[in-house]
Amino acid sequence: MIANADSSTRQRRIVIIGNGMVGQRFLEKMVEFDTAGEFELVTFCEEPRAAYDRVGLTSFFAHRDAEKLMLTRLEWFRDNNITLHLGDRANYIDREAKVVHSDKGVKIGYDAVVLATGSFPFVPPIPGVEKNGVFVYRTIEDLERIIEYGHHAKRAAVIGGGLLGLEAAKAAFDLDLETHVIEFAPRLMPRQIDDAGSKILVRKIEELGVKVHLNTGTDEVLGNGKVEGLRFNTGEELDIDMLIVSCGIRPRDDLAGEAGIKLGERGGVLVDDHLRTSDADIFAVGEVALHGGMIYGLVAPGYEMAEIVAANFCGDNRQFSGTDLSTKLKLMGVDVASFGDYETTSDDVVPVVLDDPFDGVYKKLVVSKDGKRLLGGMLVGDAGDYGNLLMLSKTDADLPCSPKELLGVGGTGAAIGGVDGLPDAAQICSCNNVTKGQICSAIRDGELTGLGEVKSCTAAGTGCGGCLPLVTDLLNAELKAAGKSVKKSLCEHFDYSRQELFEIVKIKQIKTFAELIKSHGKGHGCEICKPTASSILASLWNETIIEGDHHTLQDTNDRYLANMQRGGLYSVIPRVPGGEITPEKLITLGRVAKDYGLYSKITGAQRVDLFGAQLHQLPSIWEELVAAGFESGHAYGKAVRTVKSCVGTTWCRYGVQDSVKFAVEIEERYRGIRSPHKLKFAVSGCVRECAEAQCKDIGLVATENGYNLYVCGNGGAKPRHADLLAVDIDEATAVKYTDRVLMYYIQTADRLTRTAVWLDKMDGGIEYLKQVVIEDKLGICEELEQMMQRLVDTYTCEWKAVVDDPEKRKLFKQFVNTDETEAGIDFVDERGQRRPEYWQKDSDMVALSDIQLPDGLTLGEVESQQEWNEADWDWVSAGKVWDYPQDGGRTIKHGQVQVAVFNFSSRGEWYACQNMCPHKRAFVLSRGIVGDQAGVPKVACPLHKKTFSLDSGECLTSDTEDIRVFPVKVEGDEVLVKLPATAQLDAVLATGHFCQGESCATVVAKKEEPVFAV
Repeated sequence: MIANADSSTRQRRIVIIGNGMVGQRFLEKMVEFDTAGEFELVTFCEEPRAAYDRVGLTSFFAHRDAEKLMLTRLEWFRDNNITLHLGDRANYIDREAKVVHSDKGVKIGYDAVVLATGSFPFVPPIPGVEKNGVFVYRTIEDLERIIEYGHHAKRAAVIGGGLLGLEAAKAAFDLDLETHVIEFAPRLMPRQIDDAGSKILVRKIEELGVKVHLNTGTDEVLGNGKVEGLRFNTGEELDIDMLIVSCGIRPRDDLAGEAGIKLGERGGVLVDDHLRTSDADIFAVGEVALHGGMIYGLVAPGYEMAEIVAANFCGDNRQFSGTDLSTKLKLMGVDVASFGDYETTSDDVVPVVLDDPFDGVYKKLVVSKDGKRLLGGMLVGDAGDYGNLLMLSKTDADLPCSPKELLGVGGTGAAIGGVDGLPDAAQICSCNNVTKGQICSAIRDGELTGLGEVKSCTAAGTGCGGCLPLVTDLLNAELKAAGKSVKKSLCEHFDYSRQELFEIVKIKQIKTFAELIKSHGKGHGCEICKPTASSILASLWNETIIEGDHHTLQDTNDRYLANMQRGGLYSVIPRVPGGEITPEKLITLGRVAKDYGLYSKITGAQRVDLFGAQLHQLPSIWEELVAAGFESGHAYGKAVRTVKSCVGTTWCRYGVQDSVKFAVEIEERYRGIRSPHKLKFAVSGCVRECAEAQCKDIGLVATENGYNLYVCGNGGAKPRHADLLAVDIDEATAVKYTDRVLMYYIQTADRLTRTAVWLDKMDGGIEYLKQVVIEDKLGICEELEQMMQRLVDTYTCEWKAVVDDPEKRKLFKQFVNTDETEAGIDFVDERGQRRPEYWQKDSDMVALSDIQLPDGLTLGEVESQQEWNEADWDWVSAGKVWDYPQDGGRTIKHGQVQVAVFNFSSRGEWYACQNMCPHKRAFVLSRGIVGDQAGVPKVACPLHKKTFSLDSGECLTSDTEDIRVFPVKVEGDEVLVKLPATAQLDAVLATGHFCQGESCATVVAKKEEPVFAV
């Protein structure tokens, strides 16, 4: 029975063949534009699932969840009266009868057809390419097959070094395979970057461990039935056992060709400017369409085509005249971007190039001959300015600065300008073709105040997301122009920024978080606001952070005064002021490391790091270190950490000042002061700068006349050279200026903002900072100095505070209900020391239910044999109420299972759950911060901040498995947890299921050499 379209009915039927990203965009635009309901929409989807994000396909290796890639739910089709034929391929178009046929026998008449069939991977006819172990990289099903085969492979190669080839190489690399990229051309990504850019990209990729073979053709795939190697055109061979072919795409034009629709000589359905094919009732969009001799392989042009065809069906008369191919990508962790006319080599243009092989950055801008217009460019290694550069290339206005300043050379970089100078016609979002004018109008007319509202209203930022910084800037600019405050709420519990909270706490003399949230917040706090408030309180009043009112506000590093490392173990770093240490203290460090089996390493800041301490060992370790004259090094805190020094005049023949003495004085003055982010200092004894002071937050470089003071530098992922604040000042003046800079930073910076970013965002930059802290423009210098002196005068060593207090030491006991201990992590011996087993990559980590147990069963099979009937559970003692901190948790041991129990005192409630976080199988949840989210009680894992509902166990960050929760009650002063029988609980959650080595066994006696229970 053929369902013919009846022209006498009100609706006309459009059949969309293909439900990929572009086909789905056409449907969405038809729903948006067809306000009168003139059209009936029917779509065929060959794949077993509806439209998904093919651009984000590589993320599938991280979460293995196809649902997270879906662009819409099936309910959306039903709600919008769209007929979806899922898992059914349209196989024939009868143009004479105007009927579409499908593999499943569906025959449906049409008034118009939109071809959105996309493309297929091109596989060159290489001998042996049909062997087992050869894959393409295109669909979720392709990825599932690659993952399955990759479990049995060791070495993989990818033929093709373009965009998709590097995506495929990232996939193979994430499967922990030795990975090779084979590219016939002399460079990677030959359509996007030039030879110089390719060199940077190759170097960065090879630094990861991926081998790149350029100028290399593949003559044959070797192997007996399955892939065993490749033979190249050079005669060389490469042993591999898996191959991914990514040699470009070809348009899926077979359906159109069989229907007699005109195709291009090299493929593709020929279309005019209205995207109409040689049949007036059939249109083509996306990668199947050949327009002006061009097939567009990016999603943004496909989206534009889909919108044009939809708009024209609904009465518009738009035309497609080609599109911008600008794109910004992150390939194997490397930024790569190109925009505008970046390939032109005419005499009317001039290339301006920054080639920095040391930092791995290549930037090429193509400008007009007079240097006034930016025409295009490419960026490799650093694409931070892509958005602004793209906008500048799309405007006819003269550049706001010289071309070299656009590259950050010879200027501050601020000359690039922002969104204010862009015309309304400037395209902000290329994926969805949204202009500055459209976004600004939507903000004004719709009175929008949040980024989510702007995205929902305009679709800007809902594609690749690369334009979101510009969209945010536009929102902030419009709100400011309207006289509205730009919302900078810390979190859902405080409608204030960090700076505002600092002033509130300071002026109102607030001393506790409970007082602050009661008077100026709502709810019970979270892992964002609690550490922020704690830092503010410490920066103002300097009370010990492990006191009862402050202890559970801290991230786990501050809460337990040591850096949490892999598996919930800790590293201990004592303070070594200025890097100067006596032989006796060195001997103490060695003895402690040996006695406790700690891994030892010299840090980059001239200190010794002792790794692998268990929670319960920390007070004992500190006790021995404090007795030897050490203090806490505060390596765990957002605080002043170290002052690095060279030997200066103490030993060096070039030294002009005593840098060691001054470094020790500086470190002992500022030790432990809490701040928005970590702070690092250095003092160099001469301009040879051996202490590297000019890349520190505070850096002092000795001169013949005193010291030059540098501020707001940092190393790390985004190095920044410090700015020169003052020249040839004496030590007292250096301390005075440092006091002022630090306290001004502590008062005004956002949470987790380094001094470098703080200064970069400051209006007026270093010149304004000089006016504030040297010229006293704001009249606050005396107050800043007084605030700093109060912190200096009230310093106490946090380690010693624990060592000397038996009640505080109890907080470090591993289990409330037993003196037993267990590490909960496997160790290996390496280079004469012991380190933890490497974590599995997320892509390799099996689900908890798939863990194989020694008896051959999986954990899921064992669990299915248990009858989890809460009515049969028993109430088990979990200690006394006073064993638990306010608004915090501790651990009990029940059989072989660790259970986290939480006293959520501000809610008057108790909770319990498994202590193991499913993300990395670490037994740490009891040490996490408790809070609430939209009223739901939650705990944040201290390792990676995954949050879990304490009511249901659901992972609130959606990318990790849920946890088990258990009922808790209090009778008198007794805390009771309702748990299954010991054998039943052990069968599912025993520590040994997730940690198999000797170090996971239970320690029954504390000795220098642990004795393990058999």
